[in-house]
Amino acid sequence: MKVKVRIAPSPTGFLHIGTAQSALYNWLFARKNSGDFYLRIEDTDKERSTKEYEQSILDSLEWLGLKWDGNVVRQSGRMDKYKAAVGKLLAEEKAFYCHHTKEELETERKTQEENKEPPRHVCNDKDREQGKIAGGIIRLAVEQETISFDDEIRGEIKFESSLLGDFSIAKSPDEALYNFAVVVDDADMEITHVIRGEDHISNTPKQILLYKALGKEMPKFAHLPLILASDRSKLSKRHGATSVVDYKKDYLPEALINFLGTLSYTFSKEILTKEEMVEEFELAKVHKSGAVFNINKLNWFNSQ
Repeated sequence: MKVKVRIAPSPTGFLHIGTAQSALYNWLFARKNSGDFYLRIEDTDKERSTKEYEQSILDSLEWLGLKWDGNVVRQSGRMDKYKAAVGKLLAEEKAFYCHHTKEELETERKTQEENKEPPRHVCNDKDREQGKIAGGIIRLAVEQETISFDDEIRGEIKFESSLLGDFSIAKSPDEALYNFAVVVDDADMEITHVIRGEDHISNTPKQILLYKALGKEMPKFAHLPLILASDRSKLSKRHGATSVVDYKKDYLPEALINFLGTLSYTFSKEILTKEEMVEEFELAKVHKSGAVFNINKLNWFNSQ
């Protein structure tokens, strides 16, 4: 089976440093295994997505030397695929229409919060004819089971489906939501390994259930540690420059590549070419804990 990986940024902003590191590790893994590295633009947020941000993302990846294989895939051009997949699950009664109002769902959420329960919605519409009547949000009919997967970096991870409830997959047959669109895309693109930040671990059980419901082969998952600020919180704009474009003026791409590469991986030496990184890279050796973004270290790499 040929290795196929992807990076899937949203064009609602510039390429984040954390996404750049994910792109690097995906690229290294693909090249190490003679596989393909794809770029997918997740541009279904029509209000916030712009062509300017998309072009900036493409330019940043090319500046870093992380050239993708094939053509850029855009979610905005795949709406018919999502509609067909939603229709399939509705026809097979694996998904249903939920007619509960926003007010009812908000009351349920507040009650769960007060009782210190995980927020979820177990919908009685899935067991009634009401669930077949168009209108309202579309949910996956979730049965009680233990969901487990072997993370390529973190080992076995388990979730109970009861904590998820009957989660939403689309606002309507024409408007798929994130987790559903991602699974349809990755299945169609025959992605073999999903390598992404650990903030996506909570999405993984939902996506596993969707792979099963759609009858699609599931990829392997690997969740990378987050890049942290000096206070060990997730790196954000309040800590300073967080986008690749912020560093293009004063830093060499090789310096940023070495810095990002060694943040969450221990190579045999500190300064390497991308080709040397490819030779040494193994998913299982990626660090599990987050690394602090140290601008002094980046400056050292740039000076070298």
